[in-house]
Amino acid sequence: MAGSSDDSATTPTPESVAASLKAIRNQIDAVDRQLVELMNQRASLATQIGKCKNDGNSEIFHPNREAEVFQNVLSHNPGPLDEVTVRAIFREVISGCRALQRMPRVAFLGPEHSYSHIATLTRFGETVEFVEVGSISAVFEEVLKKRVDYGVVPLENSTDGRIVDSLDMFVRIPQIKICDEIRMRIHHNLLANCEQSEIRRIYSKPQALSQCRNWLSKNVPNASLHEVTSTTAAARLVQSEPYTAAVASRQAGVKYGIQILCANIEDSSNNETRFAVIGSHHARRTGRDKTALMFTTPHNPGALADVLMVFKQNAVNITWIESFPSRETKGEYIFFVDFEGHLDDEKVAHTVREVGTHCQRIFVLGSFPLARVED
Repeated sequence: MAGSSDDSATTPTPESVAASLKAIRNQIDAVDRQLVELMNQRASLATQIGKCKNDGNSEIFHPNREAEVFQNVLSHNPGPLDEVTVRAIFREVISGCRALQRMPRVAFLGPEHSYSHIATLTRFGETVEFVEVGSISAVFEEVLKKRVDYGVVPLENSTDGRIVDSLDMFVRIPQIKICDEIRMRIHHNLLANCEQSEIRRIYSKPQALSQCRNWLSKNVPNASLHEVTSTTAAARLVQSEPYTAAVASRQAGVKYGIQILCANIEDSSNNETRFAVIGSHHARRTGRDKTALMFTTPHNPGALADVLMVFKQNAVNITWIESFPSRETKGEYIFFVDFEGHLDDEKVAHTVREVGTHCQRIFVLGSFPLARVED
């Protein structure tokens, strides 16, 4: 009949769909076997690198080399996987291969699922021996006494500013170096196992409450705010107390079985915390690096201006400068400066030497690769 068509010839049957799925899944299985073979081949090569070092005390974390690896794989990524996904996959591949040489121990400000813990996972991956400690000073002490290889401490937050406890510890233990940085966008979430209108109390650490204060006052105006030691501690309280909520990470909500009522409740969409990876060495040059130092100046008019003029005259760009009072000397202020370049760059080395001639004290904290923001 004119205009008729045989739909059975074009409409897939259940049997043909099942056959197509099976064929595709067989191809996926074959690719997976190739992936496992290639990953183990990579792991064997990483083990050979460890044998070439032939020293159980050699550094096993090389931010400069890992930056090169990420740059290489991303430059050869045609898609459809996006950059974030490829980075996440290779982060764990690198983590596993690194551990074959020697399992690194990394200290962080706990508890588990705190933002410091998440930052540590973001940088080192899962194949690490994590050492949870209760204070920033304890992270430094663990590194100093070589009970861990590295530590992760917060340096600054885009909303709340500098983390003085971390900066002060660099003064107290100047032999500890910054070997890498982690820039992480901080997303706070309202966690509760009741309706939003039923919330009477909200728990979190002071910084998290401060960073969400406007949102909380507008959306849960009848709830009282209560400070606790960490966002994870807040999530634990919600487990046992009815009609309460926590401002915490998504990971804490998953860990303790608490619903995420509202996500990303921070007042600033650019809420970012910068962490330092600390150890006994600084990283090698990558070509896209930063250097950090601390110094004190004489109590003379224009003393700080003299130091800053050195950076200007040498065309070295300062990316961060902070001052805070010394806990050792009354009336003395310590300046913390980040600037572009690496200590192995002659221009940077010359600048640091010249800066030193204008300072009473100077602490070179190290050079490290410029970090991207992790979301």
